[in-house]
Amino acid sequence: MNEEKIRQWRADTPGSVQRIHLNNAGAALMPKPVLEAIRAHLSLENQIGGYEAAAMQSDALSGFYQELASLLHAPVSGMAHATSATDAYNRALSSIPFSEGDVILTTQDDYVSNQIAFMELHHRFGVEVKYCGIVPSGGMDLNDLEEKIKRFQPKLVAITHIPTNSGLVQDVEAAGAIIKESGAWYLVDACQSVGQMPLDVAKIGCDFLTGTFRKFLRGPRGVGFLYVSERALHAGLEPLFVDLHGASWSADDVYQLREDAKRFELWERSYALVAGAREACKYANDIGLETIEERVVTLAASLREKLSILPAVRVLDQGAKLSGIVTMDFSKKLDPNWLIAELRCHRVNASVTFMEYARFDLARKDAAWIVRFSPHYYNTEAELDKAVALVDRLVG
Repeated sequence: MNEEKIRQWRADTPGSVQRIHLNNAGAALMPKPVLEAIRAHLSLENQIGGYEAAAMQSDALSGFYQELASLLHAPVSGMAHATSATDAYNRALSSIPFSEGDVILTTQDDYVSNQIAFMELHHRFGVEVKYCGIVPSGGMDLNDLEEKIKRFQPKLVAITHIPTNSGLVQDVEAAGAIIKESGAWYLVDACQSVGQMPLDVAKIGCDFLTGTFRKFLRGPRGVGFLYVSERALHAGLEPLFVDLHGASWSADDVYQLREDAKRFELWERSYALVAGAREACKYANDIGLETIEERVVTLAASLREKLSILPAVRVLDQGAKLSGIVTMDFSKKLDPNWLIAELRCHRVNASVTFMEYARFDLARKDAAWIVRFSPHYYNTEAELDKAVALVDRLVG
């Protein structure tokens, strides 16, 4: 990797000087252009008013949709704003016309909030939830996915691309090819993959794809997105509650949906965060997602190798393809909150995942909780060495 590029990325990331930030799967450090865009819009709102600032910057703010569409290789008409990945996911989920006895087919590695939503649909409406099998090396069994699609004829297939609790990367493109033949709706949670690897919604073949900006996209907290396919739009799918932004009140007892994915949005939002999210997409697009993925995968592989040498550490990541999320368990009995606090005290940022966040995966791995390191392209090998040495000192 070009050292000059790394220096520039770190120069754009002042926080990288103060601490070793290995919590990019939680919330990455924002680059300067993102922070400047947020500050500039807030300043404008303060000077002329919130409505007036949005009107004055309407052309620039529309760049949010264009940059996001470029990032996902998607049409602009398929882009929708959300306040978070979970917000986007629930809007998509609420648009599926479920009836009692309908089946959701998902994986045991799907995100905890998604799993809870599936259980809610089961308890409220009698929707059945089925799980795809797992191959010994980790990840969904595509043969089992195909068999269960034929057996259960699911209304929806939902797959998390990269689990929050593992370095696993699910093959969502291969899954998409299988799902397409069935006619089921296909929902992909790309919360952890967007910003760390290239995504192409046409190749994935999904009807919905959700994500956030605060993680590997390096945007602000409080803003997410939803991609909606032409198939879903033409079928008239709409979220459970639409407001005056997503539809017009065309007669006393009639409303007319927007034709594009903005029918899934709500009118109110933070335009300062939208401006920051636009710049986060632009920053990633300018670097190139192929470049980002190469760097992230290299750093994560190096980190796993360094950690695996430590006698008190068990690296847990499994799968044919691994991401920038590195997870570990420890042979000694430790207080997870103490460990995270000690890491932060030494200016190393990490996060912990508890059993209630990933019951299936952590039970398989016989771990009550795990620590997650998630490097990004602005991290360095020297930082990884320091973090590993600190882990060794704290748990060894």
